Amino acid sequence: MENRNTQIPLDNPSIIGGWEALIRQHLHEIKPYSTARDDFKGAAEIWLDANELPYGRYLNRYPDPKASELKETIAKIKKWETSNFLLGNGSDECIELLIKLFCEPGLDEIMICPPTYGMYKVTAKINNVIVKEVFLNEEFQLRVDEILKNVSDKTKILFLCTPNNPSGNLIIRADILHLLHEFKGIVVIDEAYIDFSGEKSWTTLVNNFPRLVVLQTLSKSAGLAGLRVGICFAQIELINKLYAIKPPYNLSLPAQIIALFQLKQYKKQKDLWKIITAERDQLIQSLIRFDSVEKIHPSDANFLLVKVKDASYSYAFLTDKGIVVRDRSDEPLCENCLRISVGKPSENERLFKIWKRLDKSFKKKLQSERIELKKKHSNEKSTFY
Repeated sequence: MENRNTQIPLDNPSIIGGWEALIRQHLHEIKPYSTARDDFKGAAEIWLDANELPYGRYLNRYPDPKASELKETIAKIKKWETSNFLLGNGSDECIELLIKLFCEPGLDEIMICPPTYGMYKVTAKINNVIVKEVFLNEEFQLRVDEILKNVSDKTKILFLCTPNNPSGNLIIRADILHLLHEFKGIVVIDEAYIDFSGEKSWTTLVNNFPRLVVLQTLSKSAGLAGLRVGICFAQIELINKLYAIKPPYNLSLPAQIIALFQLKQYKKQKDLWKIITAERDQLIQSLIRFDSVEKIHPSDANFLLVKVKDASYSYAFLTDKGIVVRDRSDEPLCENCLRISVGKPSENERLFKIWKRLDKSFKKKLQSERIELKKKHSNEKSTFY
């Protein structure tokens, strides 16, 4: 593993350049679409400004284009300024906005470090943006020198996921700091799973690093995956530029209302995080005993990456018994690996019981294969003589 100087200064951004020169030329002067709700602020008795159907209740009206009330609630919970972030239709929309803002189709590049979240690559490809890759090392950590060796002046964005998906581990902080100083493009840190890690958020360093962007989501620790609410956090001027290219009503009214209601119970959600992390640790202890399990990678998220002896067989056995996990064997460094989300205690107990049966079944399979192999060798020997 590469050793990184941990004494890199956090409070001296003077050597860190800004992001303005990185955006696509034609977007420098772009003006955002002005909605009817942007033109008028306050309460009204009669709304005749947006060509909506006057009959109906709530859903006949357009939502707040900036989701202001929801933003204020999130800001209060996380102790942020509302001007430092925008809300997207899931983090996937935030990823797309960043690529559209900075990457010229057919010319510019992004850098990713597989195995990682797949939508960075997919979104880039959809937008005809070149994707460069530097794989993580065997411990699922960054190969910093290789990253810096492979970027160019066309590499506009470096996407990092910490805790990483699908491996579950936090990326070494000093390595990210080194890249923030040395890489001349935008560094996007995806913190979808940060609340399960106990790690300090990178949002605290945005004012130190103009080219740092942090993504979060309400899909994981807030338990609102069905609403699709993503968060993009950056310096104010960069957020304003993203607002200029954001679709006007990207977050539906039901999503805003339900998210507001659920976030009132945010303190209770924190108790659930403790349950999830305790269950995660218990699941590690339970699964590592089985012969069919070779390794369980360290996790700072709400899932485990489990290396098994035969991922295809294990996946088929579990799904046949009604338990769906994810086979990540096609990802780099993840051969024969299953990604398993931490469920409720009852679900994890059920998984453990089913895995006992899987383990027995796998042993029988191996035994049967050995017998068949012996027969084959015996027949070959008989034919030879």
